[in-house]
Amino acid sequence: MAQVSKPAGPVKTTASAKTQPVSNAPQAQFVFSKENYLWLIISIAVVAFGFVLMSGTTDIYSTTKIVVAPVVVLAGFGLGFYAILKKPSAKA
Repeated sequence: MAQVSKPAGPVKTTASAKTQPVSNAPQAQFVFSKENYLWLIISIAVVAFGFVLMSGTTDIYSTTKIVVAPVVVLAGFGLGFYAILKKPSAKA
């Protein structure tokens, strides 16, 4: 047969236990630092600028569309890889 248990009574706490901060709580650590996010935003802006250069004028064979814009887009992707792979600086 199953045992019937009594419900637990109310838990008594003291006022000092409620006001003490928890000192053992772990600090939240992010994978990327603020500097990584800054580089990532810069890389997104560079890629967007490269696509704006690529849209350009109606001249399909302009040097800006064929050479400059793809180089700018690739540079933006390179900055993005740098932003992801950069280790945060060791500040104590």
